[in-house]
Amino acid sequence: MSKNNSFKFPLILYNTIAGSLWFIHLYNTINVILNNKDVNTFYLNSVHFLTITQCLAIIEIFNSLFKIVKSPLLTTFAQVSSRLLIVIGSFKLSSTSISPFIGYEYITLSLAWSITEVIRYFFYAFNLLNIQPKVLLFLRYNMFPVLYPLGVSSELIILYRTVQINDNQLVKLIYIISMLAYIPGFPVLFSHMWIQRKKAMKQLFNSKK
Repeated sequence: MSKNNSFKFPLILYNTIAGSLWFIHLYNTINVILNNKDVNTFYLNSVHFLTITQCLAIIEIFNSLFKIVKSPLLTTFAQVSSRLLIVIGSFKLSSTSISPFIGYEYITLSLAWSITEVIRYFFYAFNLLNIQPKVLLFLRYNMFPVLYPLGVSSELIILYRTVQINDNQLVKLIYIISMLAYIPGFPVLFSHMWIQRKKAMKQLFNSKK
């Protein structure tokens, strides 16, 4: 949430645009799955859109840095940078039209990221408008037990493949360190969301009463 009302409209606009872009990627991903389309073609047609959409999250680092929102800077930076390492790093390392990252992990990554972000961004946008749809509140704090492990496992597979195809020892080291960072990072994030879930569900059920 913004500490200053002057940032309210830009934050609403940012969250709405980001949520809409992620919804487009989600729609395209589901379309590929339902119509059993070629995954490599989907990758080639969507990877640039996914990269641009994810890069918008850099704004969130600055929002946290300048205290425009209450999100902790270290957590925000870690979450955003880990994804940027994939979309700017891993997806750009392949020099061929058929990337080594093409497989079901690109589909599962797209599903996990886009569903999570559609819910998250619209949840924030409505909150800034002092509206709290119960369905978004419920989804926000009940989908992560499935989406987070799905996303993390997909990310780790892609990071591992990046290590395999790269000959630069420094790049290999960066990716290995990034993979190891998931060991303490994921439990912390998951437990934080679980605590938040308990508070949100208590609020939701109390409002029903």
